[in-house]
Amino acid sequence: MQPNYPHPLLAREGWPFIGGSFVLALLASWLCGAWSAPLWLIFVFCVQFFRDPPRQIPGGDKSVLSPADGRIVAIEPVRDPWLDRDALKISVFMNVFNVHSNRSPMDGDVVQRWYHPGKFVNADLDKASLENERNALHVRTAGGQDITCVQVAGLIARRILCYVEAGAKLTRGQRYGFIRFGSRVDLYLPTDVRVKVAIGEKVSATSTILAELP
Repeated sequence: MQPNYPHPLLAREGWPFIGGSFVLALLASWLCGAWSAPLWLIFVFCVQFFRDPPRQIPGGDKSVLSPADGRIVAIEPVRDPWLDRDALKISVFMNVFNVHSNRSPMDGDVVQRWYHPGKFVNADLDKASLENERNALHVRTAGGQDITCVQVAGLIARRILCYVEAGAKLTRGQRYGFIRFGSRVDLYLPTDVRVKVAIGEKVSATSTILAELP
């Protein structure tokens, strides 16, 4: 478990939504009684959406951890569009019921960060990786392996948050970003990794090992 985890239970990105929905629901209860039920449902949704529990960190230095909660929707050899290299892409799709904190899959240095504006098509579709709004990090491990970690906005998600820049150091499981309301994260890995997950498998940020570096 990470020491001094900065967002116990509820992500700070959600505090305005949680607080605002609670005040509105409370006010509606006082004024309208049972008619306030829809607002209480919105409050409950905000609490579950912005939950942000700390996670155990498994594996060793060569274990590539999941950067997000969700479901594996792609495992395929591709051309990494950010580093212009052959790579293996593993994509994790997050629906609105998943935890939406994004966490570093490896220890490493952030070599470069890119932001690309784009569309907001369904993040479950392959074309979302190339057409949607996205934020990419090039992370280089101590062993010289390059990993590209891409936050991709979705149909409902309209806000990508990333808290690191080029030159930053990341540690395994470190929280580096957040995407509001449904999205995906693409990892571009070296082609010789050993994949540990399968299409359709549900994964958890940090606590699921996606692959092992050679």
